[in-house]
Amino acid sequence: MIQFLFGLLIIIVFSFFPNTGWTSEKIVVGDFSGQPQDGVIPDHWEQLVFNGIAGHTIYTHVLDGSTGVIQAESTGSSSGLIRKISIDPSLYPVVSFRWKIQNNLDSADLTNKNANDASARVFVTFAYDSSEVGWLEKMKFETIKIFHGDSPPVATLIYVWANHLEKGTVIDSPYTSRAKIIVLESGPNKKGQWVSEKRNIVEDYCRVFDTKIVPMVSGVAVMTDTDNTGGHAVSWYGDITFSE
Repeated sequence: MIQFLFGLLIIIVFSFFPNTGWTSEKIVVGDFSGQPQDGVIPDHWEQLVFNGIAGHTIYTHVLDGSTGVIQAESTGSSSGLIRKISIDPSLYPVVSFRWKIQNNLDSADLTNKNANDASARVFVTFAYDSSEVGWLEKMKFETIKIFHGDSPPVATLIYVWANHLEKGTVIDSPYTSRAKIIVLESGPNKKGQWVSEKRNIVEDYCRVFDTKIVPMVSGVAVMTDTDNTGGHAVSWYGDITFSE
């Protein structure tokens, strides 16, 4: 049940949401540096908790030096921090963010449902479009919509700071082949350091899903979780933007 509920983060929670934070050059999805240091979750973001999981990751807005960031602390716990937002990837194909971890999760294994934890992840989900899926998948999506009231995303890119997998590794999520894990950082060598990332989500999507059609982005999430391994992890997430 825990694994199934975790999988829901990937397959059901995102739908279209009114856009804010748009400029002609970029969309600021996570304006964490511009928030006051008040300890609360920034506007437009919400915590996603799972029924059946007693411990939830604690997400707090804090100052790192003089810059606002999101701190995530997990002790045998799991939950995500999400924002639902519609973005056209043909106009804003590049996602940029920075992250930092305090420690590595030595016993985690992203290929195994029973050990599928990570110090830091950034999710980008893509909107479900019934015209882009076969009849069997369409039936599955419509069933989910009946029970949950939202159409699920058709696919998800999960950018991960892994523990052992090599940088550049791409694998299916153990929960669904519609979610692809892309390892951007790995191991403890850079722990305690801010690391900046920049990814072309159009190129990534076309490559890992073997397609030339990229749906609309429907949401962004961050997640630090240790519920499967029972470990402890602290990580930080900086601003998240989409640009040309």
